[in-house]
Amino acid sequence: MAGNTKTSRKAARYAVPVAVAGVAAATVAMVPAFANAGGPDLPKVTAQQLIEKIAASEVQQLSGTARISTDLGLPSLASGLLGGGGVTGGSASPEDKVAQLASGTHTFQVAADGPDKQKLTFLDGKHEYSLIHNGDDLWGYDSKSNEVFHEKGHGAPQGEGKGKGKERKTADRLPATPKELAEEALKAAGTTTDVSVGDTAQVAGRDAYQLVLKPKQAGSTVGSIQIAVDARNGVPLRFQLLSSQGGKPIVDAGFTKVEFAAPAAKTFDFTPPKGAKVNEGGGPEHLGKDGKDGSALKGLESLPGLGGLTGGAGMDGKGEVKVLGEGWATVARIDSGTGKGLKDIENDKNAPKEAEQFLNSLGDKVSGKFGEGRVFSTRLVNALITDDGKVYVGAVTKDALVKTADASK
Repeated sequence: MAGNTKTSRKAARYAVPVAVAGVAAATVAMVPAFANAGGPDLPKVTAQQLIEKIAASEVQQLSGTARISTDLGLPSLASGLLGGGGVTGGSASPEDKVAQLASGTHTFQVAADGPDKQKLTFLDGKHEYSLIHNGDDLWGYDSKSNEVFHEKGHGAPQGEGKGKGKERKTADRLPATPKELAEEALKAAGTTTDVSVGDTAQVAGRDAYQLVLKPKQAGSTVGSIQIAVDARNGVPLRFQLLSSQGGKPIVDAGFTKVEFAAPAAKTFDFTPPKGAKVNEGGGPEHLGKDGKDGSALKGLESLPGLGGLTGGAGMDGKGEVKVLGEGWATVARIDSGTGKGLKDIENDKNAPKEAEQFLNSLGDKVSGKFGEGRVFSTRLVNALITDDGKVYVGAVTKDALVKTADASK
């Protein structure tokens, strides 16, 4: 969550390359930033200096309003299954709300006071959904259903002060802030990435530099990542993931209002309202579909009819996962070992109607040396599901995915 500068998140495995941890100075393009006509006039900095400014930022107290817009280009059926905006009822469990961030625009209020106190309140519609992390407690409250989610054991991550030795659970899966998205992107940048400084900007009324990351490799769905960095304190204020095909950002997350000061202590207090149903969380195993491990495949498995194809490969020890390529061209090949494929669904008269609808939304069939299959396409992640039960998934174009599948035979 916001404010914990040391928290290391596990981003979607195939959304950005993870082959290189950290940013080596030798790979950073030392390009100074010049103010553009519409941006503030700031002193020139190099990309390396800007990265160091982010790393040196010690801001852990803030409050404000943020907005995240996501346009993955999901088929309408898949988008509906992932959650279509507005506050859901159910158990008030965080993963239901997190799933809704896969599409649409969402506004939320953020407050943070160090690694053990954070609050995030979604402001979608007339109802509110709040996540409150206070010491060892994590609370989720859905005002629409008057239900509460509660989980114990949420001290600071291992080796970080209070709560040392405890494993974070749901708190590590709360929607990422611009800072955390930026940190994951910088960890992924290596020899396959050009890093430079772009035009200056104003975000939430604050002057900012813009750090730009671009893939050197052809075939990536990612055109660039642009990170607006507060010129005074080094806090990332906005994160934009742009498509190689152009158009509006795939992900645009940023503050619209922010103040760097300690929120009132009572901000993080929470007592279940009278009459509310309280559901106690079950730990990490309870959080099955928010994408901690193999997020792209997890998303596919949540769709009707596809769980049987993957057999849980890569998530529960079954099957085989092989990483092909490197950097932005990384593709994961998942072999469930079951031999079941899309044709089994197509020929299964007992398959649910939703499975047939989903198959029809996947797009054109493809073929090559790998055999035959279908491609599940989004603006960011593409997945090739073969008729013999293999899945190739990566943040690469359809043509690059097919080429990789052919080469792996």
